[in-house]
Amino acid sequence: MKSSCAYPIVAFCLLAMLTSAGCGGAILPPAHPDSEVNAAQSYTQQAASGIQTLQQWYLPGSGLYASPSGWWNSANSITVLANYERVSGDTSYYFVIANSFTAAQGTHANFVNSYYDDDGWWALAWIDAYDVTRNSAYLSMAETIFKAITAGWDSTCGGGVWWNTSRTYKNAIPNELFLSIAAKLANRTSGSASASYLNWAQQEWTWFKNSGMINGQNLINDGLNSSNPNACTNNGGTTWSYNQGVILGGLVELYRANNDPTLLPQAEAIANAAIAHLAQNGILTDPGPLSGGDAPQFKGIFLRNLMALHVAHPDPRYQAFAVANAKSIVASDQGPSCQFGALWKGPFDSADATRQTSALDALIAAAVMQ
Repeated sequence: MKSSCAYPIVAFCLLAMLTSAGCGGAILPPAHPDSEVNAAQSYTQQAASGIQTLQQWYLPGSGLYASPSGWWNSANSITVLANYERVSGDTSYYFVIANSFTAAQGTHANFVNSYYDDDGWWALAWIDAYDVTRNSAYLSMAETIFKAITAGWDSTCGGGVWWNTSRTYKNAIPNELFLSIAAKLANRTSGSASASYLNWAQQEWTWFKNSGMINGQNLINDGLNSSNPNACTNNGGTTWSYNQGVILGGLVELYRANNDPTLLPQAEAIANAAIAHLAQNGILTDPGPLSGGDAPQFKGIFLRNLMALHVAHPDPRYQAFAVANAKSIVASDQGPSCQFGALWKGPFDSADATRQTSALDALIAAAVMQ
């Protein structure tokens, strides 16, 4: 195993001593933890060092992360910072979140551009930031973004949100994000606002489950063929890992809002299918070359949302899957200075903020689920 990860935060020295690793020294993979507590601490330590490496790509002037990470990838990095701080209790990166809230609006005001899925990632990022900081401005921004996304809903294919303002493609990811945001807002607001968000979430899920995008294997294809707008069909597109992930978080949040007993079993069916069909030797993969700023992000999003499902309904299979992927990242997909690549089964390919954020999602999930 290659590792030169140094603990960047003094508070983690105590955790390091608990797992027989010295501050400033190498972090060893938690292959044989003495206890679940120690294993969780070890994954949190790995995340602490990985977060420090992630911030080497942070651009304070724009509030974003360096290329090839794009606009939506930066939103996922903010989510990872928030989740890390929630798990670790560390508040060192609150200033980064606050800086991005201000600076990134220089790129797109109110975090809204012409792609409804991009908008959705930022809405989720600010909900996560609100959850950990309790800064109401973040929640208000998520509400503003959500309102913008509702403009993408129309009657083509019987409902649903378009991919972008050009209205050329109705696909899974903007609709999964729409479901998750609406349900999260329903659970974080009150009165008529909460009721309105819940209505949107239920409307989205009713449409999505009947859209045909969930195939016979309980996997979600990329989108719909809308050549006949009154009878859209599953386009047979790639079953990307993130499309199997975001829906899990959305269904968990909707269940918390309305207690519909059908929702968690549906989420479990999708999660089980993804683990069965999208993993090689127990390690999550996506098809094709993992290049550019999109595909390397996907796997971490699945683990992040599998974590949410496991918290809502613990399952030892999900725990084992998360731990197996985290172990493989540390042992086989680690470069110098706590850099993580796109191939979780190895070998390490290259480093950038997108790859780093995705791997951090997996490490944080393992820490939570341990």
